[in-house]
Amino acid sequence: MPSSSEPVVIAMDWGGTWARAGVADRSGQLLWSGRRPNVSGGTQRQLLDGAEDILAKALEWCAGRPVDAIGVAAAGPIDTDNGTFHNPPNLGVLDGVSLKPLWEERFGLPVFVGNDANLAALGEYHFGAGQDARGMGRPVRTLIYVTVSTGVGGGVIDHGRMLLGAEGMAAEVGHMVMDSSSNAPQCQCGNYGCLEALTSGLSIARMARERLARGEFCSSLTGISPDNLDAGDVFAAASAGEALASEIIDQVLHHLSLGLVNLLHLFNPDIIVLGGGVTDGIRDAGLLEVIKERVSGRAMSPRHREFSLVATGLGYTGGMVGAAALAWEQLGHAPGG
Repeated sequence: MPSSSEPVVIAMDWGGTWARAGVADRSGQLLWSGRRPNVSGGTQRQLLDGAEDILAKALEWCAGRPVDAIGVAAAGPIDTDNGTFHNPPNLGVLDGVSLKPLWEERFGLPVFVGNDANLAALGEYHFGAGQDARGMGRPVRTLIYVTVSTGVGGGVIDHGRMLLGAEGMAAEVGHMVMDSSSNAPQCQCGNYGCLEALTSGLSIARMARERLARGEFCSSLTGISPDNLDAGDVFAAASAGEALASEIIDQVLHHLSLGLVNLLHLFNPDIIVLGGGVTDGIRDAGLLEVIKERVSGRAMSPRHREFSLVATGLGYTGGMVGAAALAWEQLGHAPGG
C-alpha cells in the first residue's frame, strides 16, 4: 500500500481483449498495474463492469494517497471531448457509450479519454523512444507511432502535441488504402486494400491459410489447424527458411514499408516507433533494418531520410503510460515534471 503524499493518476488501456489499469506518477512510472479480460462476446454492461472493476482495484490500491484523475486509452474511433465510442471494430457493443460523463459520475474524478494508438504515441514521446532520444542529445520534434498487431493503428506527436484532427480521429494509419486492385483483401473496417488488411497479425494468418488451402506447401504450417494458425507461426516458419512463409513476411514488409513512406512524406518525422505483436516478430527476426532501408530508398530527399526507426521500449504498457501523460497534461502538469 503506498504511503507517499505525492499525487498519482489512474491510467487505463482498454482494447479488444483486455482492460488494463495502472497507477502512475508524474515521471510516467507505473507503481501498480493489473488487467482483466473482456468477456468474450460480452454485452455492453458486461464489458463496462469488467473495466470498472479493474479501475476500482487501482483506486483501492491507492487508499490514503491522493488521486487526481483517470486517463483512458481506448480502442477507437473515439471522440476525445466526451469519450464517446463511434463504431469501434474491436469493442462494437460500446458504440455510442460516452465514458467521460459515465465514469466521472461513477468515480468522482476528472476523466480524460483518447484513442489508444494516439496515447501510445504520447507515451513514447514523453517516456519511451522520445525520452531515450533526448537523453542522447537528439530532441524529438515529430514522432510517429505505428502499432502493428491484431489491427494497425497510429498516432502523431508534433512538437509535443497530439495531432487529433477535427473530430479527434486523425492518424488512422491502418486505413490508408494500399491496394486498389479488384482482388484487394477486405479490411475489418469494411473497405478494401487497407494497410491493416495487408500487414496485421490477423492478415498474416489469413494469407497463410489461403495459400495452404490452394495446395501450397509449408512443412511447419501444414500440420497446424487453420483455426489455430497465427502470425507467430508464420514468423517462426520464415525464420526456419521456409519459402511460403518467407514470401508472406516479405510481402508484409513491402506494404508496411510503403505505408511508412507515405507517413514519412506527410509528417517528416524525426523518429518512427513501431509497436505491437507483429513488430515483435519483425524485431526478433532482425528485419527492422530492412524496413528502414526500404523506406529510406523511397524518400524524396536527403532531409526526409534523417529519421530513426525503432521498436517500442514501452511494450504493452504504452497505452497506459500515454493515458497517464494525457491526464497530467490536462491537469496542467508537464508529464515528467
